[in-house]
Amino acid sequence: MSGDDFMAAADRALEATYEEPMGIEDYVGLVLDRPALAAQASKYLLAAIEDAGTRTVIEEGEQKERYRFFDDPWNDGEHAILGNTEVLNGLVDDLRSIAAGRGKEEKIIWLDGPTATGKSELKRCLINGLREYSKTEAGRRYTVEWNVAGVDGPASMTYGDQPRESEDDWYESPVQSHPLTVFPPEVREDIVAAINENREDHIPVSVEGELDPFCQEAYDYLEEQYRRDGREALFSAVTDPRHLRVKNFVVDVGRGIGVLHSEDDGTPKERLVGTWMAGMLRELDSRGRKNPQAFSYDGVLSQGNSLLTIVEDAAQHGDLLQKLLNVPDEGRVKLDKGIGMSVDTQLVIISNPDLEDQLNQHADREGQDPLKALKRRLDRRRFTYLTNLSLEAELLRRELTNETAVWTADAWEELAEWIREPLSISVRDGDDGVLERELAPHAIEAAALYSVVSRLDAGDLPDDLSLVEKALLFDRGYLHEGDERLEVEDFDFADGAADGAAGIPVTFTRDAIADLLHEPSERYHEDLSVERVIMPRDVMDAMADGLAEAPVFSNTEAAEFEERVVPVKNYVFEAQEQDVLDALMFEKRVDEATVEEYIEHVYAWTEGELIENDRGEYVEPDPLKMKVFEIEHLGRFEEADYEGDQPTAAVADFRTDKVITALNRHAWTHRDEEFRVADVNPKEIPVIETVLGSYDWDDVRRTFEDFDPHQWANPPGGTETAALKAQTIENLQELFDYSPATAELTSRHVMDQVSHRWG
Repeated sequence: MSGDDFMAAADRALEATYEEPMGIEDYVGLVLDRPALAAQASKYLLAAIEDAGTRTVIEEGEQKERYRFFDDPWNDGEHAILGNTEVLNGLVDDLRSIAAGRGKEEKIIWLDGPTATGKSELKRCLINGLREYSKTEAGRRYTVEWNVAGVDGPASMTYGDQPRESEDDWYESPVQSHPLTVFPPEVREDIVAAINENREDHIPVSVEGELDPFCQEAYDYLEEQYRRDGREALFSAVTDPRHLRVKNFVVDVGRGIGVLHSEDDGTPKERLVGTWMAGMLRELDSRGRKNPQAFSYDGVLSQGNSLLTIVEDAAQHGDLLQKLLNVPDEGRVKLDKGIGMSVDTQLVIISNPDLEDQLNQHADREGQDPLKALKRRLDRRRFTYLTNLSLEAELLRRELTNETAVWTADAWEELAEWIREPLSISVRDGDDGVLERELAPHAIEAAALYSVVSRLDAGDLPDDLSLVEKALLFDRGYLHEGDERLEVEDFDFADGAADGAAGIPVTFTRDAIADLLHEPSERYHEDLSVERVIMPRDVMDAMADGLAEAPVFSNTEAAEFEERVVPVKNYVFEAQEQDVLDALMFEKRVDEATVEEYIEHVYAWTEGELIENDRGEYVEPDPLKMKVFEIEHLGRFEEADYEGDQPTAAVADFRTDKVITALNRHAWTHRDEEFRVADVNPKEIPVIETVLGSYDWDDVRRTFEDFDPHQWANPPGGTETAALKAQTIENLQELFDYSPATAELTSRHVMDQVSHRWG
């Protein structure tokens, strides 16, 4: 593309964003036809979130609907909030109650939780989402602007330091006043009633309050001049398109969104609504009072009027919180003793757990607690650390790279592939050069799993469930135990368990890996750059070794988290071992088409149905094919378990209990669709999954009689071990995305352990 092409694209973007200003009469006609455009702050915020739609996720083992708004789709997920879907859904429920006026209007939404749990990302996501929604036709946001030129009157209406006479002198409301606040209250009430008669949703539009003082100054000035001139249609004269226009604006920080940061200072009044500017005030004619044109309107409530006010790191602004008490229900603040301002904004405060300590400092005084009224107004939603392996792996990759795309897999198998993926990162070496460091397959998975396991509550674990299994259960919603598939509903976890309340934060894990990236390695290979590889056990050792020195953990936490590394190491080794086994036995695997054929024959046999053969004929299911599969591939039965080709009761029970039960489960899960056996993923049937590449070392011993794992590091030429190693290294690269170096290191690590038990 050329420079002209980019300029044209920018022109089109702006043309789609802004509308031509309109008169107040045209605006009323517009919102009568499209009531949502007149929405109050909470209703507009809710509409923006709902407009992005939803998607289905699994968190803590349960299927949940998640609002895509929180995936930050407008920025390719750059500020997506990973996990905490239940908290975010609770936030939306709060907004729905507030917008509908169902008893929560006076509430201030309070989001708290440990560091690195996504609270700051929520702030950025809200800003991005509201900005982009306001650029759409459905999300237009409107305010008013004034022009007082062409009216004779005293010079006190200055809009600056000189009288204005040009028709181009338009002044926008500094606090995004709602256009309908121009109307007298009784007329506005009728307009809003008419709007609500046309609305399509159950939440009514509500427009309260008055024009802001800046706009009221213009209105009063125009009204006075036209009244003196004896104008009869006074409101029409004041709001004539020569004087008043309705314009849309793009929502952003300072224009509909106010954000109070931890470093912002000033008096409470300055931080909340703004400040009087002494120099300008002296130059203006105050007409007997302070002129609102000399007010800065740069406080957080002024900027957030019309939509959203966020107090970030609220513990740093504890002195302001009590002053916000009456804002939600009264909708009004004072600029000065004699000048008030209407405010329509959704209040959200964000804090770490330290705010709770401040709020509870007088708790022992019970009824005399001076902060009781504030605490009653706060509607708390707790962010927690992620307890899903896939989400933590996704977050960790974000922390280490520029990857921002949100993982939206259709099945666990797809997520599992992403979790285990290797990662290459460019780092500077000691000579100002750049080299590639490689995180081996399962390294990110190991770090993420260790972090998640550190966050899980062990107090509600069933006797036969480990923390690693609990983590896997939370991520995919089920476990395989032998031939059984156990769903999360099969386990009785305590309500209100402390899962995610504490543990290893992603920032600690990120820093541990970052240190490894710059540490020299003592690994050596004559042909491969193994010194550039970081293995899963390297990451876990670095994390465990760094716990004691990290100030973020107490001694008790460090000791507890260190103990949890062993089961994670065992799990990761088993994953590496399975990769090597699958690569080594790849040419001996059962073809998936053969497995699917077996499932189809068993289903037809059980249901008494016919199957279609290759010639399009409908025939009985083949008992010999089922028998051969069960003996040779499943290894579950022998010839003695059959009478000819017909199954004994034990085989029949197996087919019914292990295969058909899983098929029925699939049919129930997909009960809104027409059930077809061909739609079933064979891996959803536990007993079948073991056939699709799950081998053990006994299978290797039977298949390759001359194989010797002790020789793996340097196998003699011409031996079966040498040939198997070459094929295995190649398969690891093709099947599982290993590099030559990581395939060598991983297979050596596995074979080193296997050789100890081979004899």
